[in-house]
Amino acid sequence: MKTEYVSMTQDDIDRDAIARAGEILKSGGLVAFPTETVYGLGGDALNPESSRRIYAAKGRPSDNPLIVHVCRYEDISRIVTEIPAGAGKMAKAFWPGPLTMIFNKSPLVPYETTGGLDTVAVRFPSNTIAHALIEAGGGYIAAPSANRSGRPSPTVARYCREDLDGRVDMIIDGGPVGIGLESSIIDFTEEEPTILRPGYITREMMEQVLGHVEVDHTIIDPKSGIVPKAPGMKYRHYAPKGSLTIVEGPADKVVNYINEHLEKAKARGEKTGVICTHETRDRYIADSVKDVGSRDNVDEIAGNLFHVLREFDDEKVTWMYSEAFYGTGFHMAVMNRLQKSAGQQIVHLS
Repeated sequence: MKTEYVSMTQDDIDRDAIARAGEILKSGGLVAFPTETVYGLGGDALNPESSRRIYAAKGRPSDNPLIVHVCRYEDISRIVTEIPAGAGKMAKAFWPGPLTMIFNKSPLVPYETTGGLDTVAVRFPSNTIAHALIEAGGGYIAAPSANRSGRPSPTVARYCREDLDGRVDMIIDGGPVGIGLESSIIDFTEEEPTILRPGYITREMMEQVLGHVEVDHTIIDPKSGIVPKAPGMKYRHYAPKGSLTIVEGPADKVVNYINEHLEKAKARGEKTGVICTHETRDRYIADSVKDVGSRDNVDEIAGNLFHVLREFDDEKVTWMYSEAFYGTGFHMAVMNRLQKSAGQQIVHLS
């Protein structure tokens, strides 16, 4: 398959290219495109064959459900059996935006899209290129992140190309994304609204709208046997090609521990890397030191995380350490992705 590449911005959308992309989607093809979170790999959510092609292109387990993207709130009524009052409040507060909600699905949505579940994950992104594409493609676009399964999610189009060239029909380059981590996911099919994946819309923000919100324990316990109702719950995700370990504890002890183990790794012939902040970047001896931002600016850290993991792969780094970024709010999403990137390899220092 030859992949077509097109470029545009949110302020200058190439309508001819979007029309071609829409026809690709309607005919069962695949298009990678930007959202405000990460790049997505889109197919017709109501076409079982399109969803099968998404799984095949990504190498993704078929029980890992896809998120259906819409461009109008009223369109979700066709693909869900009911919209709980709380979900309506959340939509009013946070849509369009980086929030996915899970509902009981209508018969219109094939099981190939939902990973065999009777529930469907729905999102209304805020990126205007995404809006145009969803409308051109028929209004319902299933779109996981546009990467090979398990790799760090792409925040620029060149990483879509690296993973998916020859596997998809078109890649739309809309420039770097804004947030850099996938959407928050909240489940409205349980007795209490339950967060299944943390993101930019934090638990604190949700509780301002809904009152109490539960957090699914699989975010913390990766060994849970629960069937995943949302992407990123069951499998190792966001992983670089080399080994990554998170080190948590007092700053001086973290730096000393990492440097000691970097020396050992270098002696074994490993190419080494560190993920750190402005405050500590000059203290490490790694071959590649990645400063993801100020420790006081979690938005900056989140926006850089997946990109530096990809850069490590570009540089063929084989042995990596990262500082931990614990905290409240959006920090929960950053640590969720970092822990999955490391396969839960965490060293706790006291």
